[in-house]
Amino acid sequence: MIRTSFNGNWTVGSKTGFFSEKAAAKIPSKTVTLPHDAMIERNRKKPIEGGSGKSDFQIAFYPEGEYEYRKMFFVPEKYKDKRVTIEFEGVYMNAMVYLNGAFAGHQPNGYTNFYIKADRFLKYGEENEIKVISMNYKDSRWYSGAGIYRNTNLLIGNLVHIALDGVKISTPDIDADRAVVHVATVLENEGLHTHTVDVRTEIVDADGSIVGSDFATLTTIAGEGATLRQRVYIRQPKLWSVENPHLYTCRTRVMTENEQLDEETNSFGIRSLTLDPDRGLCINGEVVKLRGACIHHDNGVLGAATIDRAEERRVEILKQAGFNALRSAHHPMSKALLDACDRLGMLVMDESFDMWTSTKVDHDYALHFPVWWEKDIQAMIDKDYNHPCVILYSIGNEIPEAGRPIASVWGHRLAEKIRSLDSTRFVTNSINFIISVWDELVKIRSANQAASNEGINTMMNNMGQEEAAIIKSDLATHRTAESFGYVDIAGYNYAEARYQMDRELFPNRVIVGSETFPQMIDKNWKQVLENSHIIGDFTWTGWDYLGEVGVGRVKYDPNEVSFLGSYPWLTAWCGDIDIIGNRRPVSYYREIVFGLRKDPYIAVQRPDHYGKQPIPTKWSWSDSVSSWSWNGYEGGPIRVEVYADADEVELLVNGKSAGKAAAGYDQRYKAEFDVVYEPGEIAAVAYTDGQATGRMMLHSATSDVQLKVEADRSEISASDGDLSFVMISLVDGRGNLYNTADRKVAVQVKGSGVLQGFGSADPKSSENFFDTERTTFDGKALAVVRPKDVGIITVTVTAEGCGQKIIQINAIANTKTDTPQKTTVF
Repeated sequence: MIRTSFNGNWTVGSKTGFFSEKAAAKIPSKTVTLPHDAMIERNRKKPIEGGSGKSDFQIAFYPEGEYEYRKMFFVPEKYKDKRVTIEFEGVYMNAMVYLNGAFAGHQPNGYTNFYIKADRFLKYGEENEIKVISMNYKDSRWYSGAGIYRNTNLLIGNLVHIALDGVKISTPDIDADRAVVHVATVLENEGLHTHTVDVRTEIVDADGSIVGSDFATLTTIAGEGATLRQRVYIRQPKLWSVENPHLYTCRTRVMTENEQLDEETNSFGIRSLTLDPDRGLCINGEVVKLRGACIHHDNGVLGAATIDRAEERRVEILKQAGFNALRSAHHPMSKALLDACDRLGMLVMDESFDMWTSTKVDHDYALHFPVWWEKDIQAMIDKDYNHPCVILYSIGNEIPEAGRPIASVWGHRLAEKIRSLDSTRFVTNSINFIISVWDELVKIRSANQAASNEGINTMMNNMGQEEAAIIKSDLATHRTAESFGYVDIAGYNYAEARYQMDRELFPNRVIVGSETFPQMIDKNWKQVLENSHIIGDFTWTGWDYLGEVGVGRVKYDPNEVSFLGSYPWLTAWCGDIDIIGNRRPVSYYREIVFGLRKDPYIAVQRPDHYGKQPIPTKWSWSDSVSSWSWNGYEGGPIRVEVYADADEVELLVNGKSAGKAAAGYDQRYKAEFDVVYEPGEIAAVAYTDGQATGRMMLHSATSDVQLKVEADRSEISASDGDLSFVMISLVDGRGNLYNTADRKVAVQVKGSGVLQGFGSADPKSSENFFDTERTTFDGKALAVVRPKDVGIITVTVTAEGCGQKIIQINAIANTKTDTPQKTTVF
């Protein structure tokens, strides 16, 4: 089929009905390019201004609503003898699709890819209208976004064609000299006559050379489908791995009497997977430990809009930070994210559901799960099958049914459905032992009225040592045994206390830490390295996200009861990477724990809280910044953290030693120093066996505040899938960050682009992401520019007390910069 983007020239506004369409729209209609998040464009509400106050913190106090998207498109007469299909990669949620006023299809799951077969609704030789209605209302535990937030595509095919998602590629037999590539191609004949066709399948290497091919003839019966299975042999195969993500292209052509009826290309990788408790997970015969990050689906200042380049950038930054695996929490990943993981070498645990038959919020997907789950699983497998990055399917996250004998049978159904569709990967279930015994736990704690009203996150945060005892209890063991028996790998959410005991209790069980506290990574990673049956750790979370506000914040007021944030808190504030893509101190700590960084790392606790007792949550890191610029705190006390995998570290302030302190594993890779803040230079030197093994320095920002404007790429594709990320920093003349000089910054975009999103990483800002003026946070803000046509995009940045900075970005037709060059203006 011919696949083209269907993202352009949509309008979006409030949903209207037959009896209400003459009324004034609540949200004025506007023209947009997809992917688009309708929710991020709305002003947040304080609970007293209309929020319920009950669950608004989960979605960052954004208003929920109903949205209507419309698009006019011309259908030529020649399409009468074609098949016309419209693909939606994701609409959040409860999508209803209408073509020329007639109902054409729907999809309740906001994360499921679906297709609308359009032929019977079309008017040929004239304009047609498509309308999509989406609704979100008390249906998510995190910021969901709303509307057509993933790509759309128009597919045009002949009556005899390759079925949608009809090419499945696997590599069942691999050795050093050759690999067997098994290609199963489903053809559909939607005509009135039998056709005999020729199918040529070619395997193309990265350099464009054909390295294997096969030719076959297949007869297709009118109104039926037929599957062709071909084995193509590749000599001296180049294997796909995290370190060397080599990809091949499978090109499938369908011919009849020298006329090409259809063509499809699919990228894939040649790699093998094995699993056992004695070696753990092996890829291509080599043991791999998963350095994992859980991630939600939003893209920070873009909201939920899943624009291809934003997904790619996330993978780039997460891999640079030391991760080699991602867990999609708690939804199937986007196609763009999977493509990026394939290209860049990032392993994937793709997760299907956050709920089965028990709702977690009032109107969530559990209301649809019993009817739709098989279609959702089919769509996930169809999307993932050819992606070598995908090694694990998760059938759920913290599902209450997993601890209930009859209800847990759903897990068996899900696992077997996946295996019937794809036997080449492993199946897991991300189980929280606390939730599995929740019913009994509530009964035990019901005497305490306050405790009985706690949510799961609050209860877990407040349990202390009681949590480990419950997790290790016989009741938890018994309640989860059946559910873990359904899967290949047992996913443990916050249950590292069981790692050793379950090696004895269940010697055949392979475990992955599917969700863990960030502050436990040193202890957890030691167990991962020392135990073959534990294959990895997935921290909560790799990238900060909108919603579940303040889950990772640090409090200082003991009288503040809730560990969650109130308005204007915006983000969870528990990611290794903040929402604009900057690594936080915990990211460098994790890199040291992983053994990927030899130099020490300096983080400085915010001096305005010095002497106060911090009250962190279990998802918190210290309230620190890697900076030695603290204007206004000269001569005052300040605490410095130094992370290092070394015997000890020495701290020097302006060349004078502030002392040495032990580091390394026994000290949890952290040394702390209380010093007096003196502007200038601070340095940390790591020592092992008396020898210096690494050094890091920070310098204070001095002189006038300047703007530093840096675009991640000076040249981008003029397509709806590309973006330029422009990082704005407040610095001095030497480039040192002024993290205490925050101010309003204004951005103006002219020419062939638009400002798609603009904001900072401030976890509790009341500003929005769609204005052209924004306050920096810790000296930084991010502007995201989207091309609208071929040409020059001019970005002008201004701030009070700073000179104006201008950069230009070149939007070029049909190009992709593989190794982007940065554009920086000081």
